[in-house]
Amino acid sequence: MESANVDISDIQEKLLEILLYFKGFCEQHGLKFVLAGGTCLGAIRHQGFIPWDDDIDVFMLRDDYEKLSTLWSTFADTEKYACVRSNEQINIHHTATEIKDCNTTFINHHSVDLDINQGLMIDVIPLDGVAKGSAAQVIQIMDAMLYCCFNFQRLPEHKGRFTYQATKCALRMFRSPHTRYSIWKRCEKRLSRYQIAKHPMVASFGEGLKIMRQHFPKEWFLNPGTAIFEGYEMPVPADSDEYLRISYGDYMQLPPVEERVFRHDTVFIDLNTSYKKYRGIKYYIQDTEAK
Repeated sequence: MESANVDISDIQEKLLEILLYFKGFCEQHGLKFVLAGGTCLGAIRHQGFIPWDDDIDVFMLRDDYEKLSTLWSTFADTEKYACVRSNEQINIHHTATEIKDCNTTFINHHSVDLDINQGLMIDVIPLDGVAKGSAAQVIQIMDAMLYCCFNFQRLPEHKGRFTYQATKCALRMFRSPHTRYSIWKRCEKRLSRYQIAKHPMVASFGEGLKIMRQHFPKEWFLNPGTAIFEGYEMPVPADSDEYLRISYGDYMQLPPVEERVFRHDTVFIDLNTSYKKYRGIKYYIQDTEAK
């Protein structure tokens, strides 16, 4: 990884700035979110970032999640912060919506060839109602796996050999960007059709199979609790202890030293310069030269 004199504390400081802006925006427009995954774990175990963590994840229930991008384009400071989500025109190789700092550069290996916003981001992950009945849940999981395959459009790391080979085969079979978009958009619509108002449990269907199978009461997110994160009060699942136990097991136990590593596989970071200045230099190089 190349970087312009950046260390983990610099990344975390910028991530916190994005989170605080996002929190203020959500409060202003009546949108609910909670800290998710390792960010929630950090809030409970460290009262802030996990020391080696280089990202922030939040959950949003589907209804608010769908409102976010429209409200953002109308009311947010889009010169500074962008709301980015894969669509028919662009694919960011990520099922989440990303809130990006437009005045930074944070280029991942999986997006180095793309002409997209390459700023540092926090991830906004949707929660959907879980189908009632085992048969309907199996179909929902199948839709979710197809959705992930054709939305990510990259071979999954650390998800097991079967998932890797199945994804590789599917992507070889359907190479057209339009076809891939049509598949994942239809699957997203089907898996998210279970209205949260009518279903007691919710789950995140844009990640690995293990996470898709983790179901949580919707009340944890409709009426969240709070925890301190880097000195700021942040929303967390109402029963954050049980949420973290379902997600991580004995979550207060630190992982082995060799597992305390950064999550992102980056090729270049500059937190003081907009990604736009590096187009054709650090990213989107081959396509730029071909024109």
